[in-house]
Amino acid sequence: MGEIWGVLAAVLSSALGGTSIGATRFLVGAIDPLAIGAFRFGIGVLLLLPLALLQRGSWPQRGDWLGTAGLGLLFFAAFPILFNASLIFTTAARGALALSTLPLLTMLVGAALGAEPLTARKTIGVLVTILGVSMALLSGLATAPPGAWRGDLLMVAAALCMALYSIWSKPYIRRSGPIPFTTLAMAAGAAVLVAASLLRGSFAPVADFGAPQWFGATYLGAFGAALTFYLWAFALERTTPTRVAISVTVNPIAASLVGAALLGEPLSWNLMAGIFTVLAGIWIATTQPQQARVVAPDTH
Repeated sequence: MGEIWGVLAAVLSSALGGTSIGATRFLVGAIDPLAIGAFRFGIGVLLLLPLALLQRGSWPQRGDWLGTAGLGLLFFAAFPILFNASLIFTTAARGALALSTLPLLTMLVGAALGAEPLTARKTIGVLVTILGVSMALLSGLATAPPGAWRGDLLMVAAALCMALYSIWSKPYIRRSGPIPFTTLAMAAGAAVLVAASLLRGSFAPVADFGAPQWFGATYLGAFGAALTFYLWAFALERTTPTRVAISVTVNPIAASLVGAALLGEPLSWNLMAGIFTVLAGIWIATTQPQQARVVAPDTH
């Protein structure tokens, strides 16, 4: 049951991440991406901190502080910077497809580092989910701006940061629990983003924020940061990094469904086919074939 809850938490985390894309798109017209990240993770830390302080016995030990902070910089600073930079050069569809290499990278890096074994079933499931994302984004992949490969590489680099975080953070989460670990790691990343935003003057447009902008920033902090990454850590505590990472393929699917529901974007046949293919791939990679039970003969 622990494995099942872990996979479900990862899928919900990625679905929330997909809905956060809509809030990010809304805010990007009012404030730059660096400040959006600062708001997202800064608010997320403020919401998680009281819960982490209540778990005094589970707070990361002093010996884990440096490693936790380093993982926080990798995931909550380097990842969003690479993610946002990639979309300067490539399209959202191509970026989403590049990000969907996350489970493949996690599986390969995890096997190379000895974190989890490489199996045929897991490999097939990962490849099927990537195929599903490709099908869902088929129309958006047809066009690409000049030099789009730069953005694609930046997004793969972002996915590699996420893969390493998923693999290396697992022992830290086991020792301190998902909420304290996520709070400390997110605080390290948020501190860098806030400092960089202050140096660049990225918070200047905040003076003109209205209720919609504040709602978007709060949504990103509460659901796109605090809840999303708590669920990600919760999942890593209970199942393998690859099984968690494969859920990221739900992210562009969720974003497309939100676009259809709120923005009136059409639901195409390839999107629906992609959804079913992604779900099939997740099922293949996260389940095990039922083993035949061999009953030893009674010799008595």
